[in-house]
Amino acid sequence: MKITTIGLDLAKNVFQVHGVNEHGKAVLRKQLRRDQVAAFFANLPACLVGIEACASAHHWARKLQSMGHTVKLMAPQFVKPYVKSNKNDAADAEAICEAVSRPSMRFVPIKNIEQQAVLALHRARQGFVKARTAQANQIRGLLGEYGLIVPQGIHYIADRVPALIEDAAVELPGAFRLLISRLLDHLKVLHQQVDEIEAQIKAWHRANDASRRLEKVPGIGPLTASALVATVGDAKNFDNGRQFAAWLGLVPRQHSSGGKANLLGMSKRGDAYLRTMLIHGARSVIFRSTQRADTESWLFKLTTRRNKNIAAVALANKTARTIWALLVHDREFRPGYAAA
Repeated sequence: MKITTIGLDLAKNVFQVHGVNEHGKAVLRKQLRRDQVAAFFANLPACLVGIEACASAHHWARKLQSMGHTVKLMAPQFVKPYVKSNKNDAADAEAICEAVSRPSMRFVPIKNIEQQAVLALHRARQGFVKARTAQANQIRGLLGEYGLIVPQGIHYIADRVPALIEDAAVELPGAFRLLISRLLDHLKVLHQQVDEIEAQIKAWHRANDASRRLEKVPGIGPLTASALVATVGDAKNFDNGRQFAAWLGLVPRQHSSGGKANLLGMSKRGDAYLRTMLIHGARSVIFRSTQRADTESWLFKLTTRRNKNIAAVALANKTARTIWALLVHDREFRPGYAAA
């Protein structure tokens, strides 16, 4: 019984294994507890292991690779079509085993521990930013119940609310003043957490050559550059810049039939965090270009004939292709570069 391909369905406690031989015949169906997985694969001859790219997938991929196995990660939406009927762990493992053997399957690059650590900082910062925004909105809403309106913008909370709750002329109960003061202290703590995590991200950015190269691209700052480098890893996994932009969801969706091409809005596939940062960076570049009013530039001509939201996505797509070229060819960004 020689096992050539294995589908491993990950879980919190109980893992499912499905193995086939060189003829594609199922020769192994086994359920393992978490503490049995490492020992099982350590005693198994080297083979191809397919795993869905989900929680802890990169950890297990690195661990199985260290044992000599070839590990491939796949997006769950690409595995789903291979589930025959009802969903269960055994059917999922069989579908993974089938999907990983397809020659046209697209795989997810395996991240190392440093990349995961940087992305964890980004996710934590994003969570603190959301909590900070929610806290500011709660303060604004509570004050609005007493007829005290604070302008939009998070900086107005710290600038105006302390003076409002200390003003004796404003009719507010003492308990409510103490509550707002407590919420302001919490807002300051959240703001401090965001600043400290940003400092850690920028320190990693300054120590990484690829991240520093990407920062020179218009619309790319330390946060976007570090997130791109940590997420992409080896850009050579993509055949060209368009494939990289499609991976980020910055290309049109297609619903074509009968030889008639029908392009829709952007696909919004891939990493929403990276896509959002690229589009926000593109909006900043568009704003600066309208101030300079360079009538001969590609971007100025685009904004005059199309909506600025469409122009922002188009520029983000162009920026993504530039990023791919810089990472693949290990080059510095040159603003006036023209292809031969």
